[in-house]
Amino acid sequence: MATIRTNLEVCAKFVRKVLSLGEMPHGQSDQEIVVNESRMFFKSINPKLPMRDKQVTRNYYVNLLGFHEFGSADFDGYLMVEKDQVQLHFFEFKTLDPAENYGQVYIRTEHIEELYRGMISNNVAIHPAGHLQAKPWGQKEFSILDPDNNLLTFGELIVV
Repeated sequence: MATIRTNLEVCAKFVRKVLSLGEMPHGQSDQEIVVNESRMFFKSINPKLPMRDKQVTRNYYVNLLGFHEFGSADFDGYLMVEKDQVQLHFFEFKTLDPAENYGQVYIRTEHIEELYRGMISNNVAIHPAGHLQAKPWGQKEFSILDPDNNLLTFGELIVV
């Protein structure tokens, strides 16, 4: 921590000198710009994936996968869906060639066997190489492709 603080103090002094600020504005000290490394800053990640047709994407995620649309407004060319603790955002890309799309999301789950059975019973196409299986890295996973060829992989930690 002392090394980090020293390096940040040196950087702060350098920035003040380069910008000719002299003293820190409003009586701030070098100490106030030090990032508290015990504080968590990141809360979540919300992938943004391409979509060609908002209605098709909405139908797939809401009616087949059980997500629901959220947000305070229906923005043209943008879609946000969520289920449990997962939010996915989509931006319009009308000229997207699905064969050239490499959008991917890894979604950690619980009760993966039940989720897998539910998708099969709801006629969600499972990726040909992505049927439910235990992986050498300690996850049980399966994958699906959405209408725009975005790969969604669902995984649960294997507890032994």
